[in-house]
Amino acid sequence: MTDLPNLPVTLDDIQAAAKLLDGVIAQTPIEVSRALGRETGSDVYFKCENLQRAGSFKVRGAYVRMAKLSPSDKARGVVAASAGNHAQGVAVAAARLGIAARVYMPHGVALPKLAATQGHGAEVVLHGHNVDEALAEAQRYADETGAVFVHPFDNVDVVAGQGTIGLELLEQIPDLDTVIMGVGGGGLLAGVAVAVKSRARELGRDIRIIGVQAENAASYPPSLAADALVPLTRVSTIADGIAVGRPGQLPFSIIRELVDDVVTVSEDSLARALIFLLERAKMVVEPAGAVGVAALMDGKIENPGTTAVILSGGNIDPMLMLKVIQRGLAAAGRYLVVRILLDDRPGSLATISRIIADADANVTGVDHTRVGGSISMGDVAITINMETKGHEHCDLVLKNLRAEGFQPMVLEG
Repeated sequence: MTDLPNLPVTLDDIQAAAKLLDGVIAQTPIEVSRALGRETGSDVYFKCENLQRAGSFKVRGAYVRMAKLSPSDKARGVVAASAGNHAQGVAVAAARLGIAARVYMPHGVALPKLAATQGHGAEVVLHGHNVDEALAEAQRYADETGAVFVHPFDNVDVVAGQGTIGLELLEQIPDLDTVIMGVGGGGLLAGVAVAVKSRARELGRDIRIIGVQAENAASYPPSLAADALVPLTRVSTIADGIAVGRPGQLPFSIIRELVDDVVTVSEDSLARALIFLLERAKMVVEPAGAVGVAALMDGKIENPGTTAVILSGGNIDPMLMLKVIQRGLAAAGRYLVVRILLDDRPGSLATISRIIADADANVTGVDHTRVGGSISMGDVAITINMETKGHEHCDLVLKNLRAEGFQPMVLEG
């Protein structure tokens, strides 16, 4: 094994962070995923940071950063910006350390994350329409008032705090071959990479580190290819916890040296992964925490071996969960929505209902309208929502409808 390059965060930093966190955070459990293991032909374990205090790993880095402040810095208070998880981590750490905290969150932030941040005692200010705009305003406030800016990922102490997960992983799963996790700005990926790669070198082993991004918020692949920070012009994903348009400079300097690969997953893959975690693992996980599972389910990681997937957070808005569940079921062929134009005469809807019932599909909703730009006089549009049993079953329902002369347009499924 070759020596690790000189890096801004070291194993010593992470071990010191672990001592600071002793008694403050939970050592989150490891759960075996037999279902995903069978699917991938490997041993798969989940590191359940969705069960951490405040619902995500973020409290680790926030606490380490703030615990190391001088008394005068603590007296000035702290300011941060986040879509939710870092906000809650800062609020929890500030309350424990007796520090006043102001947190900027973008407009449209999930209400449970907003309420939880306020509930932990932080002052919340809504600003901007994304995390990058909230970050800029938080930095402006820090410059103006002297409050200490607690960056969500671009800070040595924050990265060291997140890296403590890597130390726990190697204690809990000594024979690890691969570690997979989501990446937004890069603090978690960088910290875990330092911890795991450093320990692996001491053991004379090689452990792969894989980052995963949502394909509509994937700033790392182009940045790594260019060996420079490449900001995205647009970010759009249900994984709000990793919806970051520009890598952090400090994490990037570590990730380009230590991380083996960064892969991407689609929104449909994310939805399927969340459904899998709910049904098979009985885990409530937010989209950003499920990207590693999505990558495994998509076959994005070859020969993973003994694998740990970090479920980085569980703070999901129930309204988003409803939408994600519907999308995930549709992506799996278990939810089908069709729109059918037909003559407005008695018996047509009954015929369609019979065809669907004969195919053993279950209608869950019907919308019947005679008004619309594509609807002619004397016609009616029927939108039917139904439960199905997979893609083949969807195809059978559609085939049977067409055999009776109907022309269903698939809206979902």
